[in-house]
Amino acid sequence: MKENIRETRFENGLVVLTDAMSGVRSATLGFFFRVGARQEPEGLHGISHFIEHTVFKGTARRSALDIAIEQDRLGGNLDAFTSHEETGFAIKVIDDQLPKAFDLIADMLTKAKFDEKDLASEQKVIIEEMKMVEDSPEEYLGDLFNEAFFAGHPLGRNIAGTTESVRSFNHEKTRMYHEQVFNASKLVIAAAGNVEHEALVELAARSFSTPQNPATAGRDARVPTVATPFIIKQRKDLEQAHLIIATPYPSATDERRYAADVVSNIIGGGTSSRLWQKVREERGLAYSVGTSSAMYQDCGVFSVFAGTSPEQTGEVVGLVLDELRDIAANGITLEELELAKQQARASLLLSLEDSASRAAALAQCEMVHGRQISTEETLEKLDAVSLENCANIANEFFVSEKLAFAAIGDIQDESAIREQLG
Repeated sequence: MKENIRETRFENGLVVLTDAMSGVRSATLGFFFRVGARQEPEGLHGISHFIEHTVFKGTARRSALDIAIEQDRLGGNLDAFTSHEETGFAIKVIDDQLPKAFDLIADMLTKAKFDEKDLASEQKVIIEEMKMVEDSPEEYLGDLFNEAFFAGHPLGRNIAGTTESVRSFNHEKTRMYHEQVFNASKLVIAAAGNVEHEALVELAARSFSTPQNPATAGRDARVPTVATPFIIKQRKDLEQAHLIIATPYPSATDERRYAADVVSNIIGGGTSSRLWQKVREERGLAYSVGTSSAMYQDCGVFSVFAGTSPEQTGEVVGLVLDELRDIAANGITLEELELAKQQARASLLLSLEDSASRAAALAQCEMVHGRQISTEETLEKLDAVSLENCANIANEFFVSEKLAFAAIGDIQDESAIREQLG
């Protein structure tokens, strides 16, 4: 299914993108702001996430219940999220419901009331969300790790903020930050499916074409200087130990990102990956083991994650390190490279059948690269990844002096693990 991408750029900074898909009755509509937790001033830590929540609490035209009923009536699931570098709202609906969906989200984003009573209620909800994370060892470990890995940098801060910061978000603070930052100068509207570009541009012009000064918040200009923490959080109440082994990695704008993704997938990206086979299938040491690559605009993080019995933690760490060091020393095989390419190609092409995936890709390309990267270009870049490219990634990043470690659980062999990491 070929892309049919069109774009319109408004003088105030707003960008409207569409990708028309033939033969479908669905349409995904997304509003993506180029602002997230990374851009927040120190005293407003967590306010982007707070705004993401509180725009659902009511506008001049709609109560919170009206918003809930209307999104259910539209038949779509209105998703919202906040990351370190963006905040987004997206809904997938039947094509003839797109104007109503646009009106609903635009009203929430431009006319939110931020009533003090509603804000106080949502503060409690978010604080409960924080407690839920603390009760989830994998998520809690991720927060501990990020704070230490990006020490002193906004990328290391919890996206939700702290209990103290959330409780400080009153009407005036919330309204002012929303007005200054969550406006058209930072907004990308992306839609895919059975959509008409001109119709979407017309809808956008009604709600977001007002001339305005550029948003005051931008990406923190400091490139993070990452640390190599060794963290063990003792929790005797946990049945499993959860661990992370991580290293710096190429950024989302680095041309090496294609090779980096290939290497990550070979190590722990699927059921045929090295770690899945060695740790789970051959040794039975973990139910969950794998890798992830977080790629920001100016840096990246490669992570191996696993959950295992506390007494097996050292053995799992050893197997992970063996694989990382083997790839650094000996590279990958041609068979592994071809399999990883085939997996990536299938994933990319299958995503073209989903309007939600295509709308998200439109916005991501615009916000990260400032242009659309076609499927053909991506496939060409992927196909060009060589054994040497992958070896260079491993040689640069999978070295002892760059490895960071974090674990939570009833872990007894701390010194042995530290020695393994070198």
